[in-house]
Amino acid sequence: MQINTSIMHHQQVEQKLNRLAWQIYEKNTNQTQIILAGIAQRGYAIAQRLESELSSISGIKIELLKITLDKEKPSSETTKVDKDIAPFSNIPVVVVDDVLNSGRTLVYALSPFIKNKHPQISTLVLVDRNHRRFPIHADFVGMSLATTMQEHVEVTFEDGKFEVFLQ
Repeated sequence: MQINTSIMHHQQVEQKLNRLAWQIYEKNTNQTQIILAGIAQRGYAIAQRLESELSSISGIKIELLKITLDKEKPSSETTKVDKDIAPFSNIPVVVVDDVLNSGRTLVYALSPFIKNKHPQISTLVLVDRNHRRFPIHADFVGMSLATTMQEHVEVTFEDGKFEVFLQ
């Protein structure tokens, strides 16, 4: 039997997302527009929430994009963005995901933006587990968490509420 231990309840996640929005704004105060690109499903839900926060605290125009890829077998050929990103090549990008573990998903999620030559690409995760197998790091982190390889961190998003569990 797996035991779910709550790490962050909805209000704590909201506080983290608010702080992350401020950090994005602080890093991009000289920008008029940025791209928030969330990795489907939960990364995109986090990006939507960050878009709302950023809109309330800044005048920066935000282009929200959804990245889809096979998280089990990602590749740069199967990584897709829901809009044509060519018109946005001169705009900074923040790629958003829920949990950073090995770094594989985030590496492949970055590939369309690297090919498009954006001036700045940042990464944001709600939870960083620090179990890297790929040379990637998160520029913005809601929570760093020391876990064993056998443990699993799950971010849920139901009825408009986020929660984070350790299994």
